[in-house]
Amino acid sequence: MGVRPTERLEKAPAKLNLALDTPFHHANGDEEWDMVMTSVDLADYVAIKTLGKNGRIKVTTDSGFLPNDHRNLAYKAAHLLATKFGQREAVNIHIEKHIPVAAGMGGGSSDAAAVLRGLNDIWQLGLTQTELCELGLQIDADVPYCVWSQTAHVTGRGEKIDVLPKLPAMWIVIAKPKISVSTPALLRQVNYEKLAHTVPTDLLTAINAGDYEGICANVANVLTPITARQHPTITHIKEKMLHFGADAAEMSGTGPTVFGLCKKQSRAQHVANGLAGFCREVYVVRPLSLPPIVNSVETM
Repeated sequence: MGVRPTERLEKAPAKLNLALDTPFHHANGDEEWDMVMTSVDLADYVAIKTLGKNGRIKVTTDSGFLPNDHRNLAYKAAHLLATKFGQREAVNIHIEKHIPVAAGMGGGSSDAAAVLRGLNDIWQLGLTQTELCELGLQIDADVPYCVWSQTAHVTGRGEKIDVLPKLPAMWIVIAKPKISVSTPALLRQVNYEKLAHTVPTDLLTAINAGDYEGICANVANVLTPITARQHPTITHIKEKMLHFGADAAEMSGTGPTVFGLCKKQSRAQHVANGLAGFCREVYVVRPLSLPPIVNSVETM
């Protein structure tokens, strides 16, 4: 047998919600989700290193906006695996942030999923993707999807992942306004009976057929009106994206990030340029074509 690796560098891609509905919430307060999600090539990088036997977990980051203690989802992921499998090694985690914080793009969840994947390899736990997803659900509803980070239909509490074909060629403009949205606070305002619930049947059909126009015609987020009522800039960004040539525009997650779909890079860049001066954080990205596990880097 080879030497067991003690370090791992994991890619943690941002996610976007092409469709989002929350039909009801469970008796324990958990939301029921019906989402179509995809990942893009905007990503954090999570360096994981194990050493010693004191069981300490340390999280550092180049961002001043993230907690570095038990509130950090990456910390929670390491603690969960160490506790469940009796691992006493110290774990050092460093997060190089590129995904905007509190943006509806799953940055914290993707970092946690990266830690689950990385420590599964370092500690040679032999957990399957499905088993990692089951553990991830104990951390956050988006973590199971982020374990896969491929275009997927996500239902249940977030644990039911139906992987879909990769998206047809497209470019995505992402705009994060200078506001933050608390997901728990926003969900407390949801009146499930009054939401304009949607079923993503047509979107799923379009994705399975590789139909770009069909995808654009069916992006939807039932939470957009709630967030936009508090933050009208979300509506303004959607309008500007469409004005400058995006084929579709919608909010991701609970917001405030807005994304626009474009068939060509030149059009996407034109849309991004049109947002200059109105929104400081603007990115032109592509859907992820390979799961992040392929992009893992191992150090012996």
